[in-house]
Amino acid sequence: MSEKFELVKAYLEDMQIAVTTEIPEEEIVIVEDEDKGIKNLIIDCEDTIVVLEQSIMPVPADPKDLFKRLLQLNRSLVHGAFTLDDEGKKVLFRDTLQLANLDRNELEASIQALSLGLAEYGSELLTYIPK
Repeated sequence: MSEKFELVKAYLEDMQIAVTTEIPEEEIVIVEDEDKGIKNLIIDCEDTIVVLEQSIMPVPADPKDLFKRLLQLNRSLVHGAFTLDDEGKKVLFRDTLQLANLDRNELEASIQALSLGLAEYGSELLTYIPK
């Protein structure tokens, strides 16, 4: 287990963000803080980067308007972006940070960007899901 993975876990603990799952051999933790909209946020320490990724919603059958809106919303996010999974079936929030010089403030800012993005746009995004 790398020192950087341990450092990321220490930052999360310091921020009082609950680790719900840990996969040490892959240097992955899954965290949540439901009060801030964080649910099953995957934090993956790779060789040189840390990847933060959270599933937001399924992609609707006719996603054209949604895709345009996601691009517009990405312009207002401070960190990270709304993206699609590899199959194009889920909308995700994703951010990548350099691991070599990662500090607590940078990790916290990325997590707060997710929280703020969901607080500001979550209700709107849910309107794209058919009832």
